[in-house]
Amino acid sequence: MRTSTVLQALSRREMLVRAGLVPAALALGGLTAACATTQDPNSPGQDSSQPQPGGVIEEQDFDDTMIDAAFVRNGGWGPSRYGSDDERGTLNEVTAEKTAAALALLGGSPVRTYDLSERLFNGFPALATPEAPRIYEQRLFVSGFDPGPGFDGILGPTTPRASNEFSSVEERFPLGGTYQIGTQLDNLNHIAVGDYFYNGFRGADIAVTSGTTKLGAEHIGPIVTRGILLDVLSDKQEGPNSADLVQAPNGRYALREDYRITVEDLKAALERAGVARIEPGDVVLIRTGWNQMLYSDPKRFTGFYPGVYLREARWLAQFRPAIVGADTWGVELLAGADVEGFAQCHQEFIVRNGIRLQESVMLDDLARDGVYEFVYVLTPPKASGATAINAGPAALVPA
Repeated sequence: MRTSTVLQALSRREMLVRAGLVPAALALGGLTAACATTQDPNSPGQDSSQPQPGGVIEEQDFDDTMIDAAFVRNGGWGPSRYGSDDERGTLNEVTAEKTAAALALLGGSPVRTYDLSERLFNGFPALATPEAPRIYEQRLFVSGFDPGPGFDGILGPTTPRASNEFSSVEERFPLGGTYQIGTQLDNLNHIAVGDYFYNGFRGADIAVTSGTTKLGAEHIGPIVTRGILLDVLSDKQEGPNSADLVQAPNGRYALREDYRITVEDLKAALERAGVARIEPGDVVLIRTGWNQMLYSDPKRFTGFYPGVYLREARWLAQFRPAIVGADTWGVELLAGADVEGFAQCHQEFIVRNGIRLQESVMLDDLARDGVYEFVYVLTPPKASGATAINAGPAALVPA
């Protein structure tokens, strides 16, 4: 399917100057003192004076400049273009018009989306079964900052990881369960820079025993929008460099563990798909083939994997997709000659831009049938304060 939707994306600028910041703090992303009052060259663009979704995006290029954690902690990534109280990030781009444009791929018409799910909360009433109780009792696991007095959840190290100050929060359940497993959608309260979360929310202000009081999964809501498959694996299989590939025990191929998916790879996959551009509110799913390891070599699956790095994350983020996902368990490259710090792309996508990440998505059937553009549907549970949700998306195409 190679039709294009009618929506295009607005250019976005980073708000770089905050009251109380010294000019030296504006060195984020390669920004020099000479251009401290203009655009950060590695900013996907954020202009709080233009808060409306949609529009036309002028493509920019980016590099791998490491995240300046002090700049972020001092407010350099806030407020969100969607408002200082926003908790939904780029899901704001999935407007009624965006949904209608997506459904038009099926020959549909403008629609209204009704949320029909109940909100999950601790103590949710359920049928009593004493032998195997149905219990929903969520606890928050905090790592990288001190949540402050009154927190009775699970506290890990209070020092952030690596120089980019990677911090995270996740939920746990009485028997050790978590939403951070399987086909999942990372939420905006999952990752921080120090104690700085998306849109300037601070860890000590939002972390409570059962989850977070802001940015939780209850703010996601049903999603119906355009999905795009970027089949990097097939491009590489048809190319001349077999060194980019590895064979799984089941005989199928994947990109190798430390393969960096480049901007050029992503552009080639867009061309393969016949899709002119990524637009605000799209869901962009990247196929690497790494899911072939899931059942044939599970230990290898949970190790390092192919993925994007900072330049690619920033390039993707400028288009304001609702979600970026992959068939790996973490989307971004975690090992290789280019990699510094720890999980900086999670910080770029989630903390800086309000873009959720979807992990362990099964994309082989779409690739087999040559489906690159489709209607993406997800109806997540309303788990209050949860840092991720387990809910498999669907892709709809004409029969």
